[in-house]
Amino acid sequence: MRRLLLATALLALPPLAARADSVKSPELSSTQCGVGTDYDVLVDGGGIWLRRHDATPREIVFHDGQLSIDGHMQAVSDADAQRLRVLEAGVRQLMPAVTGIANESVGISFDVLDVVYGSLTGKFDSRKVRVLRRDAERFVASTIGRGRWEQDLFGEGFDQRVQDAAESLKGSIARGVLWTMLTGGEERIEKRTEKIEAELEPKIEARARALEQHAQSLCTQVLALDRIQSALEFRYDGQPLRMMRVSGDDAPAPVAKELAPDNGITLP
Repeated sequence: MRRLLLATALLALPPLAARADSVKSPELSSTQCGVGTDYDVLVDGGGIWLRRHDATPREIVFHDGQLSIDGHMQAVSDADAQRLRVLEAGVRQLMPAVTGIANESVGISFDVLDVVYGSLTGKFDSRKVRVLRRDAERFVASTIGRGRWEQDLFGEGFDQRVQDAAESLKGSIARGVLWTMLTGGEERIEKRTEKIEAELEPKIEARARALEQHAQSLCTQVLALDRIQSALEFRYDGQPLRMMRVSGDDAPAPVAKELAPDNGITLP
């Protein structure tokens, strides 16, 4: 019975966690690398759009070396125009990479849910889990998959979506477990759960570690972009333009290399 309770408790664990003390999901937030932004971000054919509602400037747009702030074009030096091109290229590279991390996060989370649900109900690859998985995949595809990052949608909000999906399965699991117990199948569930846990945990841990490493590998790119931002000569109301901010004193500070105008980006 102890194993049965442990398996049921998996539904309350954070995404990517088959054990709370050994598997942690990477932060899907704008502060993953010690660099954060107060802006919602949109990447499209018109450039990089940064928007917020509670401070000024409210909107920053940069594209092909040009800069607009709150709807007004700004004069920038040739050196700053090149820096803005590098920033734009870097952000465009980051978006699909972060989308990949979000998709893998969804994949791992729902693989865990499917196995837990199946081990307790006997229904693996359940239609209910597939529907919830598709909803999460559509959410990623329709937001960051289209170049749209909004503060309210990710971070804790992203994890909560998976938690809510797990919660929605509890009723079905409770009914399945109750029926199995009433028909004398408790020992069968216990053995099946024990076997599945032993097989699942190392696989999930390995995937979670690989995902964490992938997320951390993007930090070099993010920090390089912050260094380029810091090199901008442009001043807004006499102050440097801060689209990103370093949130930790111990964050590494790689030196970004500015490039020839091919819109590529070289990382340190």
